[in-house]
Amino acid sequence: MELNLLYYLVPGTVMMFCGVYGFFTRRSLLAVLLSVELMLNAVNINFAVFNRFLFPDALEGHFFSLFGIAISAAETAVAIAIMINVYRNLNGINTDDIRKLKG
Repeated sequence: MELNLLYYLVPGTVMMFCGVYGFFTRRSLLAVLLSVELMLNAVNINFAVFNRFLFPDALEGHFFSLFGIAISAAETAVAIAIMINVYRNLNGINTDDIRKLKG
């Protein structure tokens, strides 16, 4: 049984919109980071799906997905390091508190 393209794109779209909603509505830096990760995972799903349906013998979409996962891991490590420093200075990691660091 062949699955339709829609079965893959709907969860990716839902993930993307959940990430965008979380990015714009959350106040915690950790929740914002999780929302960005959700958006990046939705993009990786779309890379793999479009590669499978448009170019089934090629692997470019899968390589882009792996590259996106590597970028996501590096971004997470840097973001968590920044959050730790913000917490040490302000005893909280809300986005409103970041303005206090301007000095």
